[in-house]
Amino acid sequence: VRTPQRAPLAAPSAALAEAIAAEWRAVGETINPGAMPMTGLANAAIDLAAPDVAAFAAPVAAYAESDLFCYRDARDAALQAEQAAAWNPLLAWAEGRYGVEFALTQGVLPVDQPAATIAALRDAVFAQDPWRITALTPLVTIGGSLVAGLALLENAFDADALWQAVSLDELYQERRWGADSEAQNARAGNQRAWDNAARFLALI
Repeated sequence: VRTPQRAPLAAPSAALAEAIAAEWRAVGETINPGAMPMTGLANAAIDLAAPDVAAFAAPVAAYAESDLFCYRDARDAALQAEQAAAWNPLLAWAEGRYGVEFALTQGVLPVDQPAATIAALRDAVFAQDPWRITALTPLVTIGGSLVAGLALLENAFDADALWQAVSLDELYQERRWGADSEAQNARAGNQRAWDNAARFLALI
């Protein structure tokens, strides 16, 4: 089996190789890439990340400047309290782990993070190998938080707890105003992608 770029589909661990093989054994008459998430992520690691890890990682590293957890609601005190309870421990972990400080703000207007914070978090991203940066990419882009992605990468927090943290605003609004089927379907799709990335990371 080869990747779309015709490179050998070789995994860095037996566990990931078995997961990929299981996906191929389950293939029927037609290949459905959506049912083969481990294969898809492995293809991305080999074909997209490995040739130029720095270029592949750059969009993820940019989230150091605008992490979700630094932006708190400007009007709803109850939501602010939930954000603080869920997000402050994650920021505190990152501050201790990387020796950084975060600037917080209320509302959506950009807040400048300290240059040293941006540099340290970017260094943490660029230090990853192609396989780990491939797993990190959907975690960060789906959740909007580099801190959450790094926390899972470092096994500092549980994947489900981190998903709840990055989904907090949506879940709060749903509790307050009621469920919207389109939003629920979109979140379910994002959660599947999140779970697949977390599983891929665990299998590497």
